[in-house]
Amino acid sequence: MNDFTDPRSPLPEWILDAYDILRTHSLTSADGEDVPSVPRERAFEVLCSTDELTLEPEDADYALTRLLERGYLYEVDGELRVTIPDH
Repeated sequence: MNDFTDPRSPLPEWILDAYDILRTHSLTSADGEDVPSVPRERAFEVLCSTDELTLEPEDADYALTRLLERGYLYEVDGELRVTIPDH
C-alpha cells in the first residue's frame, strides 16, 4: 500500500492495515461535517477486536499514535478523522 505519489511518510504494512480497518469503520463526524471519523475510544476497541489484524492494546495505541503523527488521521474533540477517505 505504500504509494510513491503519497506525500505522507511510509509506515509499516500492519499500521497501514490498521488504517484501512479504521477507514471501513468510520462514520460521518458528529459535528455534521461530511468527514469520515470514528471516536478515539471506538477506534481503539475496533483495532483490538478485529479478526483482520491481531493487536495487543499497546500495539493498537502505537498504531493510532503513528497514524496521527504521520497525518493519516487527525483528531478533533476526541474523534479521529480520516485525511484521505478515498485512498
